[in-house]
Parts: sequence; structure tokens; C-alpha cells
Amino acid sequence: MNRRLAILLLIFAATLCGAQEKAPIESDFYPIQEVPIPTNVYLEVGGLEELDGKLYASSRRGDIYSISGAFDEDLSKAEFKKYASGLHEVLGLSVLEDKIYATQRCEVTRLSDEDKDGRADLFETVSDGWGINGDYHEYAFGSKFDKHNEMWLVLCLTGSFTADSPYRGWCLRVKPGGTTVPTCSGIRSPGGIGMNSAGDVFYTDNQGPWNGTCGLKWLKPGSFQGNPSGNKFYDTTDAIGARPEDPKSGSRIMSEADKIPEFEPTAVMFPYNKMGKSAAGIVCDTTGGKFGPFKDQLFVCDQSASTVMRVCLEKVKGHYQGACIPFRKGFGSGSLVVQLSKNGSMFVGGTNRGWGSVGTKPYALERLQWNGKVPFEILEMRAKPDGFELEFTQPVDEETATAISSYALTTYTYIYQESYGSPEVDHTKPKIVDAKLVNDRTVRLSVDGLQIGHVHELHTDGLKSAEMKFPVLHPVAYYTLNYLPGK
Repeated sequence: MNRRLAILLLIFAATLCGAQEKAPIESDFYPIQEVPIPTNVYLEVGGLEELDGKLYASSRRGDIYSISGAFDEDLSKAEFKKYASGLHEVLGLSVLEDKIYATQRCEVTRLSDEDKDGRADLFETVSDGWGINGDYHEYAFGSKFDKHNEMWLVLCLTGSFTADSPYRGWCLRVKPGGTTVPTCSGIRSPGGIGMNSAGDVFYTDNQGPWNGTCGLKWLKPGSFQGNPSGNKFYDTTDAIGARPEDPKSGSRIMSEADKIPEFEPTAVMFPYNKMGKSAAGIVCDTTGGKFGPFKDQLFVCDQSASTVMRVCLEKVKGHYQGACIPFRKGFGSGSLVVQLSKNGSMFVGGTNRGWGSVGTKPYALERLQWNGKVPFEILEMRAKPDGFELEFTQPVDEETATAISSYALTTYTYIYQESYGSPEVDHTKPKIVDAKLVNDRTVRLSVDGLQIGHVHELHTDGLKSAEMKFPVLHPVAYYTLNYLPGK
């Protein structure tokens, strides 16, 4: 009897040990929950916002719904009520003084529920200071309000290549009184717009003319973002100075940025296919730890891949740059919009009409919540004069963290050209010459062969966590090295 019991205990211990050794997956930390959409609601989500304990969602078909119960544990009881209809492809919702503002293709509209019946009955034009001609590609994306109560708009080009309506290919700012101020030029095909914790505004631009791949760009006021198609509108405004010099096609971004003072280079390039093909919505984690260990980092959707990625930024020589890292895949439709609530609930709105996506549903609304378990991840990747510093979310195993064989590093960039997109070009393979622990969570990599203007693709497949000896959940980061820090 004792022998049988001993055998059973050994089998149980082996089974338990095997379960503990199983490497975690994304859903072990951030499970996705579907917000059930009623069959009579066609919710191709274009914007998300919160007001009075309700989630508001706009549809590309021109409706806005208020959703009660979206923050409750049981999402099956969520209730949808139509708040507004008859709008034109709403790709941005924001709130100021308890009123909802909707960014339509043609204008920014303030909506009010005057009789308090849960439905908007007053629609006021706040700004319509740009042009529209009916072309399919003339989208307009609107931000939340900034600290000055201004809204930022990014306007797609006409037909992907030209600027046939006023201020196509520009960023405009809408001031509290409705005055519209041209702010940046050089935009091609935005997919989303948002702010970091410092209040600086970024947008995502997509592969195409003058964009070798998708990227995250800083809307520094007065800057040129890289696509000259809309620069003819400098003739109609003196708001941001004289027209910048046109870039040379077939060059590289940093070569042209060195020659054109107004040119703000792409802060973070998203390698095509590897990180998706259609960068979209942006949100900053200002929840104070309620969404996990990624305080003040940006989360960026990719519509085609049905994913949300993570971006860590730093400022080097007055310019933003940094790394993108995978975060969560598996959303039901094309991830276009992301909203992160103060209670730590992330909502992702999806649509795939006109744009294919890995998620097969025509539309979706899903919630992502952190369950309190900390994944073993690359938290930050920071540039150093002779390499990179990697900070992790958990203590690292010293043996694997200091082994050069745990890492692999390659670099490449993209052709900066007026034709559509670019393959990866100018590949190099820098040599990692040393890996040292700065502390139990931080590793300093010394690198011979850093490349200005290149994506540095770093793999950390051999590195393990100190406690469980688990690999990094997402063992790859892509750092865009535009500027090298001083010593």
C-alpha cells in the first residue's frame, strides 16, 4: 500500500512539475472578452469614448451607440442604445464638458442630449476647415482633447496619392472656439491618433508613397512628416512657416532629414508583415498600474493583423524614437480603435470592410483586462552610445542574460521614395560583443556596428527568467535608431 502511494505521489509531482514548466501564453495574462453586439446593430467601430459610466462607440456607418454594462464583470448583460445617427464615417470620439465630439469626414460635430432622454438632439458644427470631395480615401481621424482643450485631426490624402481637397495630407488643430489651425504637413494615410503621457501627439501612418513601411510619427508643431503631396497648401497658410524643400525619391529617411530642417523622421517603424500591414489606433497607459507593468507606454492597433502592439519611446537629441514589441493577437476583426479606461479596461473596436484582416468578423468590440499576473517581457529597450539597455518586467536569469548566444541582432531600413512602399534594404548584422547585468532586471548590450536610420531587430530567445526559467513571452523588439545618444 505504501509503495503504491509513493508511486502515485511521484506521478502527481511529475505532472505538477510539467504543468509549471509549460511556458505561458498571452491569454494567461490578458484574456480577451467579447462585448456581445445585438444583431440589429452594425458596429464597424470607428471611435470609442466614455461618459457617465457608459462606453460610447461610433460606427463607420454613421451611428453612435451608448453601451451600459461595458465595465461590468458579466458582459452578456451589456445594453446598446442608439445615441445618434446620420453622421458620416465617424473616426474619432472625444468628450469635453460632458458633451461628445465626433470627427466626421467633413467636420467636427458637438452632440448634446438636451432633453436627457439618452439620445442626441442638438448637433453643432465646431469645425469644417478642410475639404472633402467624395473620394473613398479622404478619411479624417480625430484625437481626444489635449491639455489646452484642443483637438488634433489628421487627414488622409485623396486616393492614396494626391491632395485634391484643401489640407489633405495635413494635421489640423481645432481650438476651443472652433478656429482651425494648420499644424503639420507631410501626412499620407493615417490610421489613428493619440497622445503620450507628456501630452505630445502622435499618429500612425501606413505604407505607401514616401512610406516604406507603417510607422508611428510625432506631430511636432510646424514639422513635415515626409509625404510632399499636400505641400501645395503652404501657399494658403502662414501658420507654420514656409514650404520645406521637397525630398529626393530613392533616398533614405535620415539622409533627407539631415537636409530638410522641418522633416521629423518616423519615431518607430513597424516592420511590414512582421508587425502587421495597417497601423491604426493609439492609446497611452495612464492607469497607474491597473493595466499591468507598462506605465506610460503606448499601445497601437494593427488593423490587418487584428493585433495590439506595444511601443516604448525615449527622446534622443530632441526627437522621439524607440521600439515596438508584440503585445496581444487574436482579436475578432480588424483592430482599428483602442480605448484604455481609468479602471484598467482596454476596449478594442474592429472593422474589416474595405480592409482585409486576420480576424474574420466584419466588426467586433472586445475588452482586454489584466488579471494581475506579470508576464516576463522586455519592458524597455533604450539606445546607448555603443549598444542598447534592456529592462525586463521580472528578474532575469544571470547565466542566460549574460550569454551573448542568448541574443541575435540584425538591422535594415526602407527606401524613401515616391512609389508605393519598399522592401527591407541595406541589411547588416552588428556584433554583440558583451552582455552585462546592470541590476537583476536590466541587461546592457555592447554592440559593434550600430546603424543610424535602421530598424534594429533584436531577438532574445535564449534568455530566461530568474525564478521560473521561462523564456520571454515576446522575445523580439524592433528599435528605430534615428539618433545616437551622446556619451
